[in-house]
Amino acid sequence: MKIKVFSLILLSLCITFFSSSKDKIAYDCSSISSSLTKATSNVSISKLVRFQIRKTTSSDRLNIDDIDFHEYLNFSTRDDNMAMGNPSNATTTASNINNYLMAKPQFSLSYNNSKGIPNWVSWHLSSAWKGSALRSNCFAVDKSLPSSFYQAVTTSYSHSGFDRGHMCPSEDRDFSIADNTATFLMTNMIPQSPKLNRVTWVALEKYCRTLISAGDELYIISGGNGSGGSGSNGGTTTTMASGKISVPATCWKIIVVLPNGINDVSRVSTTTRIIAVNMPNTQTVNTLPWYNYRVSVDHLEALLGYDFLSNVPLNIQAAIESTVDIGPTN
Repeated sequence: MKIKVFSLILLSLCITFFSSSKDKIAYDCSSISSSLTKATSNVSISKLVRFQIRKTTSSDRLNIDDIDFHEYLNFSTRDDNMAMGNPSNATTTASNINNYLMAKPQFSLSYNNSKGIPNWVSWHLSSAWKGSALRSNCFAVDKSLPSSFYQAVTTSYSHSGFDRGHMCPSEDRDFSIADNTATFLMTNMIPQSPKLNRVTWVALEKYCRTLISAGDELYIISGGNGSGGSGSNGGTTTTMASGKISVPATCWKIIVVLPNGINDVSRVSTTTRIIAVNMPNTQTVNTLPWYNYRVSVDHLEALLGYDFLSNVPLNIQAAIESTVDIGPTN
């Protein structure tokens, strides 16, 4: 829903929306102005609400001439990064050292302390996450890990022959500097061969962004599997950083494609497009385009022991997880 406030002498205005249970569900604060102007607030609401318009300064006058409400059914929103499920039943219990759940505003992940990398990273992608923030390139230790856990630093990948491969990509989170900076936390990284990270993997990332530009929203989850990759140093490498970081043999990804809307899980059907890939973590992976590595979700579940899309009804899971995508690729 788009709310437009017309002919407004805007000094410092806050529009706040509350659910029927009086929980705050959205708000938009404007900039300060002393002339007539128009303020617009975009919010995603699927239930009855009440809203409040108020000044945030005590002395100035607030003059409102008109308010309009417009409904847009295909409006993009930011949604729960784990809406489709928790495939490994990760928990926030620190003793669960190899399946430790970390839920950040930008993405969620299951961290494996024994491997020094995430088991998986899950995120939602729509045009609501996109903006013009520059790539921060500020790789950093994730200090939100329990102090007893191994915490990779920016130099942990130095001279290894492998890139610090983003799971949730930087370009999927460029709405703000804060969003982009979060993607450079080392808990979002997996060792990837340069040819995988910079050629084949990034080609699929770019394709995902063409889908959201066309009016879709995506739920994406990715990670690594197996042991031993081949980077720019040649040979097969199983661990880095004195054995603290494991190098996977392949990198996988699952993408759920939906048209923009609300109540996303309930809109997944037997015809929903699911793209799943499993790519070798080698310097020859780029000899084939990304779409040659498509597999079924069932195939990945058998490899990994995870239950993907667990929030989707079982009969729908059975239909969409057994097929290999043959949809468009550009």
